[in-house]
Amino acid sequence: MAGHTVNPLFLLLFLGCLLFAAAVAQPLTVTVGLIIDGGSPVGKIANTTIPMALDDFYAAFPGSPARVRLLHRDSRGDVVAAASAALELMETRGVRAILGPQSSVESAFVADLATRAEVPVVSFSATSPSVSPGDGRFFARAALSDAPQTGAIAALARHFGWRRVVPIYQDDDYGAAFVPFLVDALTAEGSEVPYRCALPAGASTDAVAAAMYRMESLQTRAFVVHTRPDLAERVLAAAEAAGMMGEGFAWVITDGLTGLLGSINAPQGVIGLAPYVPTTPRLRDVRRRWVRRFMSEHPGADSEHAEMGSYAVWAYDAAWAIASAAEHLTAGDLSPPGGLVEGKGGPTDIAGLGKSRSGKKFLEAITKTTFEGLGGRFELVDGELAVHAFRVLNIMDKGKERSIGFWTKNGGLTRHLGGGGANASSNGELAPVIWPGESTVVPRGWVLPTSARRLRVAVPGSVNPGYRPIVHLDVDAATNRTTAGGFVVEVFEAAVRLLPYALPVEYVKAESMPYDKLVQMVGNGTFDAAVADMTITAARSSHVDFTLPFMASGIAMVAPLQDHRGKRTWVFLKPLRYDLWIASAAFFFFTGFAVWFVEHRDNDDFRGPPWHQLGTLLYFGFSTLVFAHREDLRNNLSRFAAVVWFFFVLILQSSYTASLTSMLTVPQLEPSIADYAAMWRGAERVGIMNNSFMRDAMTRSGFPPARLVPYKAAQSFHEALLNGTIGAVVDETPYLRIFLKSYCDRFAMTGGQLNKTGGFGFAFPKGSPYVADLSRAILALTESEEMNLIERKWFGESDNGCAATQAGGPFTSDSLSFGSFWGLFLITGATSLLCCAVHLATFVASNRQHILPIASHPSWKGMIRRLAKLYDGRDLSAHTFRAKGGGGASPSVLHDAAGSPISLSNHTYVSNWSLQTSSPMAGGEIELAATAAGGEADEEATTAARDPDVSGENGRGQ
Repeated sequence: MAGHTVNPLFLLLFLGCLLFAAAVAQPLTVTVGLIIDGGSPVGKIANTTIPMALDDFYAAFPGSPARVRLLHRDSRGDVVAAASAALELMETRGVRAILGPQSSVESAFVADLATRAEVPVVSFSATSPSVSPGDGRFFARAALSDAPQTGAIAALARHFGWRRVVPIYQDDDYGAAFVPFLVDALTAEGSEVPYRCALPAGASTDAVAAAMYRMESLQTRAFVVHTRPDLAERVLAAAEAAGMMGEGFAWVITDGLTGLLGSINAPQGVIGLAPYVPTTPRLRDVRRRWVRRFMSEHPGADSEHAEMGSYAVWAYDAAWAIASAAEHLTAGDLSPPGGLVEGKGGPTDIAGLGKSRSGKKFLEAITKTTFEGLGGRFELVDGELAVHAFRVLNIMDKGKERSIGFWTKNGGLTRHLGGGGANASSNGELAPVIWPGESTVVPRGWVLPTSARRLRVAVPGSVNPGYRPIVHLDVDAATNRTTAGGFVVEVFEAAVRLLPYALPVEYVKAESMPYDKLVQMVGNGTFDAAVADMTITAARSSHVDFTLPFMASGIAMVAPLQDHRGKRTWVFLKPLRYDLWIASAAFFFFTGFAVWFVEHRDNDDFRGPPWHQLGTLLYFGFSTLVFAHREDLRNNLSRFAAVVWFFFVLILQSSYTASLTSMLTVPQLEPSIADYAAMWRGAERVGIMNNSFMRDAMTRSGFPPARLVPYKAAQSFHEALLNGTIGAVVDETPYLRIFLKSYCDRFAMTGGQLNKTGGFGFAFPKGSPYVADLSRAILALTESEEMNLIERKWFGESDNGCAATQAGGPFTSDSLSFGSFWGLFLITGATSLLCCAVHLATFVASNRQHILPIASHPSWKGMIRRLAKLYDGRDLSAHTFRAKGGGGASPSVLHDAAGSPISLSNHTYVSNWSLQTSSPMAGGEIELAATAAGGEADEEATTAARDPDVSGENGRGQ
């Protein structure tokens, strides 16, 4: 049987398929370098965490197409060693990325090399702002930068009222780059950094102790520590030895130390910041496994301090991100880069470093990788890990921590993180803190220093005795001890007591000089401040910074008082102001009209020719002023209106008499120069204070300089005003108050100020930090009662115990105005108007049968004329026109056709006497009504009596 021959081509194809399948089944190997300081706490954490993270990733994704292989290198904390390791890994080993280096200084150097080779560098521990993705294109930070936590530190300083905070930092890129961010954040919240404590990384224990004792002798008691763990341990130990971990001190450590509490032995009472890491079941599982693995790899470690802190979380998530991003690489991306070009620098010449083929793609995959990591949502924003929140921790005994709140950039400090509801009320609050020394009292952040330079404060030395209540300074010739006092000094010391820190001051005598020169000496540093009665002006503020004014001031004038009694012809008009005169005259006329209107148809005293009635109306109204009216009122309505009017007149008359008496008997003291305009128009000379800015101010306003006379003392003003040398004094109101306190019996301040000034303020050199603090203290002092007590102590009561301190004071009598009597005017006016309305309604009701035909008259003029004629007639039905006498006279009324003299028809006038005189022929009375019962004659007679226009004849009783 012949043997079969195998086709060689078939065998080649079969072998090729086997090789291809094997190649496809074998995952790609991505080499990644790991550069750390293996002996440091962070290095030990990374050695355990990163391999564990890669194991967990590939256990979760067993079918991953790429596998990360780590190449460890130990830099031992040396920058040169880290750079050499990076070169060796990139050139010789062909790594596609580097995890680390550990420190910021190493990362900055390695990032520059990696950028040239286009190899991504992912750091999980380089937190210093000195290195950032903006400086190295191939650098990514899988950790939080130190800069964001400065906002949390500043918020704590504001929350606890620490106005001064001292940073203790490591004097290298790690610490020095952090301080500017801290200073800016504290300044934005109203705090400041009075001094700093920079310590070298290798500072000895003695050097650290000396620095702590030096700071203990100063006043600030709030400190922020930002160093590496080994230096922080020495700092905290030295502080405890110096007594700086007792009551009254406050210590804050940054997140780099909070994450390594087991390595620094932090005392109880320290406040720490740590990135917020949400507690999840996955985190608890990883933490449990991590502790076992860490203890197995480092048997000598303390199990109580084997905590998975922020560095472990960042390292875990960074390794996970590298493994995830490696899946995006292909075999073509993993071909070796070009080698070094041999040059003068030899095999390690940086200029000849080859570029990785996978660098850009790998970096892009890393920066775009997002997932739920151990620390929350992993996302690199601009190459850096996004900041979500910080935890605020209170360090307890044996390094245990207690959460007291959270801080977020938008929400600030809060006791509970997130949401509204019940947690919304806790915004701005924290849980109670146990401070150093087991104290629960919040440290105020400062104490009186045992050794500190005192502020040299200039106080005017040569002060006239008359102005000692404002400011003075005395020097004991024997002891050379300086004592300052007066209103200005007491206000300054009260404001200093309100500062949130101690401010030691030393009063220095300033020789007699213009205040403009004193301001210049403060500005050039001769004095640290000036406390004086110094007015804030625009010119002075160009040399120094002023606090807010502690006393308002203005330019005013004082002039001698003169008695103006009996020197005015029309003084009798002054008791009442013009508006009251006008209103009174109007109501006199109105009340007279109201009485005439009601009495006209019933009372002959208010009838007669038109001019007679007008005179009666005016006479009655004005005669009531002295109750001399002779008219007899017969209508109850007019009587009611008159009674109310008499009550008003009585009050008005009494008030007028009292006011006029006061004006004629009480001294009418008024300044001889009424105001600034009168002073300007006059020729009197004006006194001003010597060395004051008043001369320039008056001259700028156009006042003649020749009329200005400078004086040094208040006594000189007094003498010059009395002898007529000057007619007035123009000065600032505080000085005039001092002057009037002694001489108020003959002088007064005119009403109204000539001009406003900036007030009195304390002067400090430009940019002094004390200006803002003292300004706030002055505001608090002004709002309290203490400022009023100080003013009364040095200036007396506001009226200085003298009634003539200001023109228009108690020795003058003001005119009475309408506003004082408008209620009485309202009552009497309403009463008179009501009486007129009731009387008019009664008239219309009783004459409606006559008014209705008149209302239909085609001409409104004729209608008004007929209505006026009807009202002008006598109301003979009124009881005032009925005859008085005996017996059963008929109630019918016979009209007397004699109308009123202002009647619009021609009638014969018959006097009332003829109607009311008795006649024996009538049996004792004149019969005005017919006795016949019924009949047409009675009706016509009655109609004629009601309406004279209806009857064309006069009727006469028989």
